[in-house]
Amino acid sequence: MTRRYAIVGLGARAGMYVDALLGDWSDAGRITALCDTNGTRMAFYNEKIAAAGHDPVPAYHPDDFGAVLRAADAVIVTTVDAFHARYVCAALDAGVDVVVEKPLTTDAEGCAAIAEAAERSDAKLVVTFNYRYSPRNSAVKEILASGRIGEVTAVHFEWALDTIHGADYFRRWHRQAENSGTLLVHKSTHHFDLLNWWLGSHPELVFAQTGLRFYGDQGAGAAQAASPRPPRAHGAPGLGSDPFLLDLAGDERLKRLYLDAEHEDGYLRDQDVFAGGVTIDDTMSVLVRYASRAQLTYSLTAYAPWEGYRVAFTGTRGRLDLDVCERRWTSPQSVLDPSATPEESEEDTWERLTVQEHWKRPEEIEISQGTGGHGGGDRLLLNDVFRGAGNDPLARQAGYRDGIRSVLTGVAATRSARTGQPVRLTEGGTRLAGD
Repeated sequence: MTRRYAIVGLGARAGMYVDALLGDWSDAGRITALCDTNGTRMAFYNEKIAAAGHDPVPAYHPDDFGAVLRAADAVIVTTVDAFHARYVCAALDAGVDVVVEKPLTTDAEGCAAIAEAAERSDAKLVVTFNYRYSPRNSAVKEILASGRIGEVTAVHFEWALDTIHGADYFRRWHRQAENSGTLLVHKSTHHFDLLNWWLGSHPELVFAQTGLRFYGDQGAGAAQAASPRPPRAHGAPGLGSDPFLLDLAGDERLKRLYLDAEHEDGYLRDQDVFAGGVTIDDTMSVLVRYASRAQLTYSLTAYAPWEGYRVAFTGTRGRLDLDVCERRWTSPQSVLDPSATPEESEEDTWERLTVQEHWKRPEEIEISQGTGGHGGGDRLLLNDVFRGAGNDPLARQAGYRDGIRSVLTGVAATRSARTGQPVRLTEGGTRLAGD
């Protein structure tokens, strides 16, 4: 049966779902409506739909979301994070299934509203945690579930965002905590969900410290960069030579989605990362205690010279280590020419999974690879979204409770960093104490 899909929020992230429904998953669904505040962005995607041989679909303003719901069997939500809850709840109350990008929402109030809507609705809600589907992360889940390292007692998890990926959060709407909930919600929700899934447990107590140390007008990066700084990259004197200035006009997709759309809503996609007004942090350290009694030490930095992550599980029978380098170094050309594809060698990207049981030599585990993004994980995710999860022994498809638990870990960490006090999560990690 071909399902009718509406997409709300037509920024860059929507492209993955549009391309899927116009391509390899066209047999499973068709796009029947678009919804956004910006007509230029909707027109961009309608051109893609027409180029694929289909008639353009109706384009709606969010004020007409009721009409969007009547045109769809399922809604794909890829809006600014802070607006997720309003569309998710409206769709569930209308009996329309929901596919929502992570994070599910940005605060405890949104989590509570979605939980109530999900409980009273027969519609299905899926949160697209694509990291669960990456072969290396699935391999970690399998090894932990096998009991090879015993009961997990401690986890060390370090995630490094480089000055290409990490910096981009400080150019766009994410730089405002009211939009993204901070990186501990927007980005770390991926990581906290992985931990909940890997451990088969949920957080009980969270303590955190954070700071804005590199970006913003007072950060170390601003002190090192050329001065004075422009408010944005487009038209700036340093455009083309300053690697922190993003050239929107140099990439056709970014130009069409953002530069050409500015006249409608004033949204600037290329704000200077060292401009004032940043209300999120770039340096984060979090301690978490889980219901299983496992203890987590987690860190996230957004200005590393390389990109990747390291996670180590210590158990009662041994240890598991996963080391991933997604980009060994950052080339200035990657930002100065967004359309350029950097040349990468085997030395520039790698992953290593090692298990060492007590009294034994370490064993390196081979990780099978698929095709496409995240080692083939994106294709597996899209199969689950558009064709159903089926019988998955790893239970990778995530529902609203998974989304809530990952969001509330970040919300608790943000609150702890602000107050200097630990924050307790209650009722299976689905709400914060005192809420």
